[in-house]
Amino acid sequence: MVARAYLLGPKLIVADEPVSMVDASLRLMILDLMKSLRDEMGTSFVYITHDLATAYQISDQIIILNRGKIVERGTAEEVIKHPKHPYSQALIEAIPSPNPDIKW
Repeated sequence: MVARAYLLGPKLIVADEPVSMVDASLRLMILDLMKSLRDEMGTSFVYITHDLATAYQISDQIIILNRGKIVERGTAEEVIKHPKHPYSQALIEAIPSPNPDIKW
């Protein structure tokens, strides 16, 4: 679907869970394509996801919603590394650590 959208040269793409339910190699390819569209063609994305790890990789700005209301917004770096709202903090804490010595 991202490739089809690319052919139209859009200024904005709304991507709702674009990499959920795909394997790791395909996920990386989709995210790289989205970055290329952003950097080379100036395409903006509204990237809707529950996966904060990929949101952090691809986003400049993050808005966290809880029950349809904005609870936190800011740069990806700011929101992920220094969450202020308890809901944001809980989401960040739920991200699994890539370190196998740290238990979930």
